Amino acid sequence: MKVIKRDGTTVDFDRSKIIVAVQKANACVPQSERITQAEIESIADTVAAVDRPRLLVEDIQDMVEQQLVRIGTYPLTKAYIIYRYQRSLARKRNTTDDDILCLLKGTNKEMAEENSNKDTSVASTQRDYIAGIVSRDLTRRLLLPDEVSKAHDEGLLHFHDADYFVQPIFNCCLINIGDMLDNGTMMNGKLIESPKSFQVACTVTTQIIACVASNQYGGQSVDVSHLGKYLRRSRDKFRKKILSTVGDQVSSELVENLVEERVRTELSNGVQTIQYQINTLMTTNGQSPFVTLFLYVRDDDPYVEENAMIVEEILRQRLVGIKNESGVYVTPAFPKLVYVLDENNNLTGGKYDYLTRLAVRCSAKRMYPDYISAKKMRENYEGNVFSPMGCRSFLAPWKDENGNYKFEGRFNQGVVSINLPQIGLAVRGNMDKFWPEFDRRLGICYRALMARHNALKGVTSDVSPIHWQYGCLARLEKGEKIDKLLYGGYSSISLGYIGLYELTYLMTGHSHTSPEGKPFALAVMKHLNEAVARWKAETNIGFALYGTPAESLCYRFARIDKKRFGTVKNVTDKGYYTNSYHVDVREHIDVFSKFQFEAEFQAMSKGGCISYVEIPNMRNNLTALADIVKFIYDNIQYAEFNTKSDYCQVCGYDGEIIINKDLEWECPCCGNRDHHKMNVVRRTCGYLGENFWNVGKTKEINARVLHL
Repeated sequence: MKVIKRDGTTVDFDRSKIIVAVQKANACVPQSERITQAEIESIADTVAAVDRPRLLVEDIQDMVEQQLVRIGTYPLTKAYIIYRYQRSLARKRNTTDDDILCLLKGTNKEMAEENSNKDTSVASTQRDYIAGIVSRDLTRRLLLPDEVSKAHDEGLLHFHDADYFVQPIFNCCLINIGDMLDNGTMMNGKLIESPKSFQVACTVTTQIIACVASNQYGGQSVDVSHLGKYLRRSRDKFRKKILSTVGDQVSSELVENLVEERVRTELSNGVQTIQYQINTLMTTNGQSPFVTLFLYVRDDDPYVEENAMIVEEILRQRLVGIKNESGVYVTPAFPKLVYVLDENNNLTGGKYDYLTRLAVRCSAKRMYPDYISAKKMRENYEGNVFSPMGCRSFLAPWKDENGNYKFEGRFNQGVVSINLPQIGLAVRGNMDKFWPEFDRRLGICYRALMARHNALKGVTSDVSPIHWQYGCLARLEKGEKIDKLLYGGYSSISLGYIGLYELTYLMTGHSHTSPEGKPFALAVMKHLNEAVARWKAETNIGFALYGTPAESLCYRFARIDKKRFGTVKNVTDKGYYTNSYHVDVREHIDVFSKFQFEAEFQAMSKGGCISYVEIPNMRNNLTALADIVKFIYDNIQYAEFNTKSDYCQVCGYDGEIIINKDLEWECPCCGNRDHHKMNVVRRTCGYLGENFWNVGKTKEINARVLHL
């Protein structure tokens, strides 16, 4: 006989569990009211004799109660009912108190270090974290099916952004900034009309970004080419004003020089407004807006020259950086920059190659921008080039009723990620067991994603007017439901995945980069794509496969699996899993080969992808870095650099950060020990992701980066 547990899983019937439960209730009543061990055994035997292939655990408990009533001991029956009730309360107990108190006392190190953009000692950030703690608790206990909560806790999957799930909000989006600037919008009940100048357009854009970021839990992206027309408006306004003042008393050449000077000043001030507003505004989620600026100079853009000027100024100001409290120029976390390589700027003699050379200088010093190849993206997305959302996920091509492609004004409903290595660990490398177990876990991921989708069904436009009523995503009527935007592929919903390398090693004994391992890795990718395609066909919802969902998830899954399965060579022994399809950091592979290999997997992760390479300090070797950028254009859709150089954000020291006698990172120049304010290279193993500060009880554990 099989028993169906509360989380939906099926286990073998175990009569000893009945005996233990009744014995515990028996011990709670007076001796005179207790039943004998033989009677307890008889109750268990009665349930075991039921001729049914499956029983719900609740049915078993009901049968035990009936047998206790039959025996006629009321106090014991009552004790057993109370025992059942207490067990139910334990499963649903509130878990927030300790987390909140530790946060407020500053003793929750894991929370303090999970996001370098959030300072948990600041009241506004604490408020966001407290809300997140409550949301996660309610989500786990009440809102999610037990099966999904259990799967999340056990690391089978990761239910992203549970700290916001109690609210009817979604993940990330592409702001329809063109519509909002051209047709106006509303914020806090105030009408914002179409700007008349570039600097006002920049100010309005940053206010929109802050308002949008406060009403969703993921990133947002803005295509800055929409600002080109406003720079031209400023130019026309300056020319008209100058001509009205000087008339025909000066030459047209002098007039144009004066106009150009005013335009350049306006351009600089406007871009500075964007950069400083984004870095000084605070959203309701306790940090600066998580925003990406999309830098794409299109030849068919009627404002292409203005757009080129804007892109150049953004790169120049990013190259300089922003001063910190010590007056040192540092790299701001936001806005992230994504620069598009196309035929007109791919460093082969294009008109806008000068912009790409500036971007290369910026990458060498500031690690931004990221790069998108228009050539490769057109191959993957029906000839289209568009921005990733703030979380690096991509939308599928979608056409409106007029047959025109549309990307801006669309969004992602949510993300659930599957732990691939855990499948290989669970089946112990048995290929016959792997595929059925893979499908079982994908089924749980599907139900988790549907929980995300269903949480948005029936939501009305009033929950976030900036999104649904005033142009960010739609212009719905007040009280109108957003349901029509959840179907037909207008919005996406993403299945992420972690650890293709580790899974391949577990199942084949080889890396997915090897001839022996690659066929299996491609088969896994094919299976994932078939699953999301099937879900999409069955539901008319835009399911998508999302590579590179979250760096921190690589640690969480590995930590859970090491505790459960022990130390497994090349898998749990590293303390982290390799993100999505990425090449393992310990493989000796050059930049070009890595990009070329991962490009094939990017094309199979159309819901989102990015590839990283870690390179030496390239500030004195821009030619080599430019060669890599040229290679990106011809070979891979989306790439990012991490540079191998320590950097202290407090004093600007650009050399090796030391570990002091207290086993803490310390800048040898200014003595800074705050790891949030320094970039430290992982020299021992070549790990490419973020620093991970292992939380423990001793200073030695607290002070070390995991892979050092």
